Amino acid sequence: MTSMTAARSPLSPADRPQLGLRERKKIKTREAIRTATYALIKEQGYDATTIEQIAERAEVSPSTVFRYFPTKEDIVLTDEYDPLLLEELRARPAGESWMDSLRYVIHKALDAMMAQDPEVLRMRTHLGVQVPAVRSRMFESMSETGRLLRGAIAERSGLDPDSLEVRVYAMSLTGGLMEVYLHWAESGFEGELRDLVDRALDVLEQGLPTGYP
Repeated sequence: MTSMTAARSPLSPADRPQLGLRERKKIKTREAIRTATYALIKEQGYDATTIEQIAERAEVSPSTVFRYFPTKEDIVLTDEYDPLLLEELRARPAGESWMDSLRYVIHKALDAMMAQDPEVLRMRTHLGVQVPAVRSRMFESMSETGRLLRGAIAERSGLDPDSLEVRVYAMSLTGGLMEVYLHWAESGFEGELRDLVDRALDVLEQGLPTGYP
């Protein structure tokens, strides 16, 4: 592979553009709501945790919670990574293979999530397995992420983002990653998440193994 210049990394805090005061306040409020939600779920379970309790713990009003997150499931599942992942993909060198770009960006995102709070990542994934409403919202969120990803795929491939091929590929990728998280939780979080992701990407790249020698 030819040598490539280092790409800008939107997932690295030092490389992100400076945010204005209003945007920083929004992020701080979202994080306070998420932190309150995770703490309450850990203390008393998902079903027993109410929006009113979350608002009180986060020191905001219930209407503020709903302004940032339409549902309780969104508090658990929504994060700031999708836009950054798209930025990161677009920042990769043009000569790099698509799969190499994907692996690099997904690994970087996983490292960032695990470094921030691995317990929260495990809790979110566990709730996706155990709580039907959270799992349902995961599927809806997968579709939204797939629509965002189609643009990045189209830019690299030269294909129409609304073409069947791009739609199938984007949803295969997002659906495959969701299955990785569910498998990880169902197996008691055994193994390295990075390794499981690589196995999923291998299937997309090489096809399904036959299982025969």
